[in-house]
Amino acid sequence: MRGYIFDMDGTLFQTNLILTPALEETFQMLRDKGLWEGETPLERYEAIMGVPLPEVWRTLCPLHTESQHQVSNDFFQHALIRCIQNRQGALYDGVEDVLSKLSKVDPLFIASNGQTAYLQTIVDTYQLQRYFQAVYSIDVESSGNKADLVARIIREQQLEEGAVIGDRLSDFEAAHKNHFKAIGVAFDFAQQQELHMADEVVTDFKALSPLLK
Repeated sequence: MRGYIFDMDGTLFQTNLILTPALEETFQMLRDKGLWEGETPLERYEAIMGVPLPEVWRTLCPLHTESQHQVSNDFFQHALIRCIQNRQGALYDGVEDVLSKLSKVDPLFIASNGQTAYLQTIVDTYQLQRYFQAVYSIDVESSGNKADLVARIIREQQLEEGAVIGDRLSDFEAAHKNHFKAIGVAFDFAQQQELHMADEVVTDFKALSPLLK
């Protein structure tokens, strides 16, 4: 059976619209506690967007303890969810139209390094359950590796062929390690040097339709 596996952040969902307010709120909390000085490291986060969350906080706040990383991450996740529920985010142009057409032909899945509650909030807010058979968060994969998460989807859903569609290196590596096609979307968080690892690259979500027929 053929199936298509989509990343969420920077692929289906314009995370950039909620990232700044949620991150600013989180680092203001750290400033209030005397745990941070200076500006919010937004550009640094954008550069590593797509990596597992523990790595995010080790990179952004290397001097903080693991327990403080967890506190910061929990605060950040709640801030993101509030932004989504307030509809401060958005799907990329063409996403619903393309997913509607594809889902009538082949099963679609989400594989994301985002946490379960965060992903479910996006799915519920934008009614993505209409298009996707299942949503897989990195939370369910003990290794924290996206290639392993994609392998789980392929195994559980009994997929024989298909593609992984995403914007970062972890998506393309996950595709190739599982012998799926890697399709890159050159949107907000995509890095040119990483897109070279994809088999195909699109700059408009609507351009996916002919590639996935």
